[in-house]
Amino acid sequence: MSVIGIDFGNEGCYVAAARSGGIETLANDYSLRATPSFVAFDGKKRIIGVAAKNQQVTNMKNTVGGFKRLLGRKFNDPHVQHELSSIPARVEARQDGSIGIKVNYLHEDQHFSPEQLTAMLFTKLKETSASAMQTQVNDCVIACPVFFTNAERRALLDAASIAGLNVLRLMNETTATALAYGFYKNDLFEEESRNVIFIDFGHSALQASVCVFTKGKLKMLASTWDQIGGRDFDLALAEHFTKEFQERYKINAKTNARANLRLLTEIEKLKKQMSANSTKLPLNIECFLDDIDVTSSMQRSQMEELCAPVLQRVEQTFKRLLAESKLQLDDIHSVEIVGGSTRIPAVKQLIEQVFNKPASTTLNQDEAVSRGAALQCAIMSPAVRVRDFGVTDIQNFAVKVLWDGEGAAGPGEIEIFPQFHASPFSRLLTINRKAPFNVSIVYGQPVPYPDQTIGVWKIKDVKPTERGEGQEVKLKVRINYNGIVLISSATLLEKKELEEAAAAAAADQATAGAAPSVGEEKSGEQQAAGGNKTGEPAADGQQEAYCENEDDNYTSTASSPGGQGWAQRVKGWFSSGTDKKKKTAKSTELPLEVITHGFSPIDLDNYTQQEHKMIGNDQKETERIDAKNALEEFVYDMRNKLQGGPLERFVVENVRSNIVAQLNDLENWLYEDGEDCEREIYTSRLQSLQQQTDPIKARAHDYELCPAVFEELKASVAHARQAVNEFRKGVPKYDHLTETEFINISEMADKTQKWLDDNLSKFTQTPRTSDSPVQVAAVRQEVQLLNACVNSVINRAKPKPPPTATPKTTTTPPKDGSAADANAEQNGGEPTSAGDNKMDVDNNGQSAEPNSSGMDVE
Repeated sequence: MSVIGIDFGNEGCYVAAARSGGIETLANDYSLRATPSFVAFDGKKRIIGVAAKNQQVTNMKNTVGGFKRLLGRKFNDPHVQHELSSIPARVEARQDGSIGIKVNYLHEDQHFSPEQLTAMLFTKLKETSASAMQTQVNDCVIACPVFFTNAERRALLDAASIAGLNVLRLMNETTATALAYGFYKNDLFEEESRNVIFIDFGHSALQASVCVFTKGKLKMLASTWDQIGGRDFDLALAEHFTKEFQERYKINAKTNARANLRLLTEIEKLKKQMSANSTKLPLNIECFLDDIDVTSSMQRSQMEELCAPVLQRVEQTFKRLLAESKLQLDDIHSVEIVGGSTRIPAVKQLIEQVFNKPASTTLNQDEAVSRGAALQCAIMSPAVRVRDFGVTDIQNFAVKVLWDGEGAAGPGEIEIFPQFHASPFSRLLTINRKAPFNVSIVYGQPVPYPDQTIGVWKIKDVKPTERGEGQEVKLKVRINYNGIVLISSATLLEKKELEEAAAAAAADQATAGAAPSVGEEKSGEQQAAGGNKTGEPAADGQQEAYCENEDDNYTSTASSPGGQGWAQRVKGWFSSGTDKKKKTAKSTELPLEVITHGFSPIDLDNYTQQEHKMIGNDQKETERIDAKNALEEFVYDMRNKLQGGPLERFVVENVRSNIVAQLNDLENWLYEDGEDCEREIYTSRLQSLQQQTDPIKARAHDYELCPAVFEELKASVAHARQAVNEFRKGVPKYDHLTETEFINISEMADKTQKWLDDNLSKFTQTPRTSDSPVQVAAVRQEVQLLNACVNSVINRAKPKPPPTATPKTTTTPPKDGSAADANAEQNGGEPTSAGDNKMDVDNNGQSAEPNSSGMDVE
């Protein structure tokens, strides 16, 4: 199993994977790293990625792109209406107000939501990753814009779930960029922290963030954005050229969607050329509209003048980041840029002008986001071992909690998370209630989404005490790893009072802790069951609520109509010191009913089943098209071989004419009635033709290859007879072999020669339009048998000669005691003097003491 990071862009996607050698950006089936964010429908099949964008001009109504900006939104959303102006596909409103993109699929009109189209794209990316890595892919981290709200983030998670991806985290794009930058520069942050600005200027959005790096971790400080991008430059130039063409050629590109799309495509190419060249560059489009060829030109200075409003918004975004981060220019170490639009020279000039730092291109401007997401996935996944690196993100919008109430305990609200609060994070909110109530979470500032409400949670099973008083309800409000704000749990604290003798001591102790302290906020996920609270619940009819960090003493006062502040009331509770009762608390989990954005579990399951069905249909359609193509290829190939090709002379004329006629009829059928048949029909027709043509191909194969194999068999026979002759002449290398073995070789050679003569004669006399009397396999078998018989004999190595043994003898010296004569026998007959070496030598040439050999030496 492998982990991947996905950079889901409005124009294209990048996928990076964590491997043993590091992070690698994966290529798709077109050997490209970028996969366009386009989905197209053509008859029975879906076309996704590169192929979808390539046929956009010819299949505009069924090709959809730019659906990233439609996620989680309603049709009447002003932002959606603005986006639809650049989407040529048919988009309609559904009964529930959601967006339905109308396409022709399976020869009927169907509606798909932006989430479904995103799931289709994710399915393609998942298949591409699995193919590139030759393993299953499930875990992933997906990068999203910093300005995505809860609704859009939940929609992105729903799309990933439909595609069968397990999202470990939704990561802000600039945070992923910061991780890709800081993970490999850990040694640079040992001495002091470093503030780095990251600017991501892509096709449809500008994002700028400030990050502080310390050794082994990063922390985002502030972010800002504007929903402008490279496409806004394209639209400004398109407006200019449209007016020019209308004046010069009397044609209006806006009246024709296909012409407008071609114009935008050529303008994007021109824009890229102007980023690297300041001279005047041409723009030429053939048969642009009404068969009219258009031509024009532009240079960089003119483009900057036309795009001045866009560049002004870019500058304002940079200045807003400086103001919100509260950093001085000297505090900034560097400005790192990513995204295709940062290649525009005017943007780089603005960066240097505002931040007083040149734009740094340390990172890969296209792949940095996906690489950072893959790093985060590797850190979080148990399947991969990687060095830990702490990442603290931020919540880019302020969040408030509102609750309702009855009677004197009226509604209230509190800002639970200010803007740029650390994420992930959890806080406990305590509210005194004696009946079920509703809690709403809303954004505390304007957001790029028409609905400020994040969700409504109905807290059930809340009941009063035995005296009819309210009880404390603790709500855990959480920003999770995906940047989604929610209430993860609700707990009822049921308190019971017991008599206590030492009342005064308890009262004194309580009074000492009555003043709540405001502690420093902790970043990171808090996992404790509850926080520390000082004080007791308010009396019946009073409104009381406060929030606290888990495992922290942070307490903030909740404002309420007609209610006193927490700090004031808590002093009154402990001023008398006459309470003689001790309270014990019992925690009870309360059921929650949630109304928020995203698909319901039933809808999500239906969409998932529909996606699986479409995947199966795609596979079936691919097999059908492959079968059709195989049949079509066979028709053309076989007809060429039978008419003037290599197979023509191996078949009689009437049979050849019959087969060619069938091939011609089949060709006509393929382009008429057989255009849209099932795979089985193509397969059966192909098999029927192969039954007629396979004998012809086998015949041609035998007649073409048999002569060479016959020559090989002749050479084997000659080699066998040569070996026999050499043995009979007494060649030394055959001394270890027996005559019987060579008699067998001679007989085998004679037998093979006879078989060769008989079959070669038959082969030569048989006409080429008849089957060969001998097959290539049979001749090769004879070659193998003869070679095996010969080689098993002549290639056998000679046996090693036995070692020469020197006999050991014991000689009794003559009676006269002449030791010299005894030594003479042992030394080749030469007598030795008594003064020579008095040692005996054994058979191995090693010296031995005389006594050990049984010989007496003077």
